[in-house]
Amino acid sequence: MSEAQLKKAREKAEMSGLKIDFFKHDARNLPFENQFDAAIMLCEGGFPLMETDEMNYQILENVTKSLKASAKFIFTTLNGFFPIFHSIDDFHEKGTNEEGACYNSNRFDLMTMRDYNLITFTDDDGNEYELECNERYYMPSEINWLLKSLGFKKIEIFGAKLGAYSREDRLTTEDFEMLVVAEK
Repeated sequence: MSEAQLKKAREKAEMSGLKIDFFKHDARNLPFENQFDAAIMLCEGGFPLMETDEMNYQILENVTKSLKASAKFIFTTLNGFFPIFHSIDDFHEKGTNEEGACYNSNRFDLMTMRDYNLITFTDDDGNEYELECNERYYMPSEINWLLKSLGFKKIEIFGAKLGAYSREDRLTTEDFEMLVVAEK
């Protein structure tokens, strides 16, 4: 949804000599139907960052609708086991990361598996923002059920090391994210 990020992506593609069509859409309402062989959504890519479970489900529905019959859907999501065993604030190191974002968890709700937090950051143009967020952590069994309800036949879930994804990583309580590979 960020025009600045799309501009950067277009510039990088052009510098690399690649012709890529970039589109700006709300993932809950995609205009595509049976068009793609695969969908990749890393670093949560919107899911599970919506305010409600229904809105998160809309993203999964729309991606599924956009895929061809035997397509793959590869994505990461927040691992529900992590906040039960670890401090989310400690994970984010209570400070500023290399992108200039500062994260502070206000509370984690075990009944909804949502982390209510405040993120402050500065964009590429120097504008400062403060966002009140709630992020949904999912148990692997929930992801499995959601994807099966959407018609996916094969679902594999792995541990996800930020920026280093591998089918060799078994999901543990130490993984902040999980990698999901689903096939229709």
